[in-house]
Amino acid sequence: MAMKRTIFDEDHDAFRDTCRTFVDRKLRPNQEKHAAEHGFGRQMWLELGKQGLLGLNIPEEYGGSSVGDPRFSMILAEELSKLSFAYSSCVGIHSDCVAPYLVDLCTEEQKQRWLPKFCSGELITAIAMTEPSGGSDLAALKTTAVRDGDGWVLNGSKTFITNGYSADLVLVAARTSPEKGAKGITLFGVEAGMPGFERGRRLDKVGQPEADTSELFFADVRISDENVIGQPDLGFIYMMQRLVGERIGSAVNNLSHARQILDETLEYVKERKAFGQPVGSFQANKHRLAELVTTVEVTQAFVDTAVLEQVNGTLSAVDAAKAKWFSAQVQNDVLDACVQLWGGYGYMNEYRVARAWQDARVSKIWAGSNEIMKELIGRDLGL
Repeated sequence: MAMKRTIFDEDHDAFRDTCRTFVDRKLRPNQEKHAAEHGFGRQMWLELGKQGLLGLNIPEEYGGSSVGDPRFSMILAEELSKLSFAYSSCVGIHSDCVAPYLVDLCTEEQKQRWLPKFCSGELITAIAMTEPSGGSDLAALKTTAVRDGDGWVLNGSKTFITNGYSADLVLVAARTSPEKGAKGITLFGVEAGMPGFERGRRLDKVGQPEADTSELFFADVRISDENVIGQPDLGFIYMMQRLVGERIGSAVNNLSHARQILDETLEYVKERKAFGQPVGSFQANKHRLAELVTTVEVTQAFVDTAVLEQVNGTLSAVDAAKAKWFSAQVQNDVLDACVQLWGGYGYMNEYRVARAWQDARVSKIWAGSNEIMKELIGRDLGL
């Protein structure tokens, strides 16, 4: 029996029931279709909006619920991850990663223009940081926006953008003052239909086929000051401040995803027999599973503590980095072991364990690679 988690109350439990019901009724029956189409479609975004699942971090006056408690986002992410890592990735980018930029940095006019549709699912969002020439090194981005009259001209490209193919609003990081280095980056709200804004193909990934991931191209896209997010040249600071939330969100997804498949594997090894006995009863397998369960529960305790720090506004960037890299490593170790325990079936795409194993590999790369996370931690140690 798993150690009881103590960070949730009755309201959280009721919300989990709502999320679980939505997953079972709306997503699970359509998962194969979503995987084939490399996206879960606008209708599903509208269904998410109808259930109030997209506006958890948006003030009520703009159509959200403004719960003010990251644990509700955590619960939604966990329930989505249990079905598919891709669902939690796509919804999380919209409702957890993009939302703070719009709420904290946008003007009143921008909020009125974007947030109600953001909450209803009519406006799908993405954030475009990563470029073909580099991933985790955001300070070195090459996309540029040059001042031209009363607006800007945007040129460049982005890649690996979750929700990129279907997004109606993309937050794009561009270099506006090259002489200032990292202190010369600005965020822009690029809207679908702007001349010069083109999307590349839906990317053919190793895993997460349900996720809409694509390349974005900007060729002389004219953007007015009305679509600047926050203040010019402060984009890098804005991104660094909000990556803390993205990384703890990533940790939540990583662990929930791994725990679900580990639970299913535990049931499987009690039933599958070899040499006349359940494969889980062999000492090597029994000890390995004991290690995995313990590691997951210990990691869960750290992640839960980090989420409580986030609730209190005291979560540090370094602790978020610890949670991100370690949970990603644990996730991949657990799922690799689960594939082994399922034997040949673990290598078949028709089995969830195989798809989960493929889906998880990117977690050690995105939201800042594990190596970058360790570098941040090392610097904090004075090394």
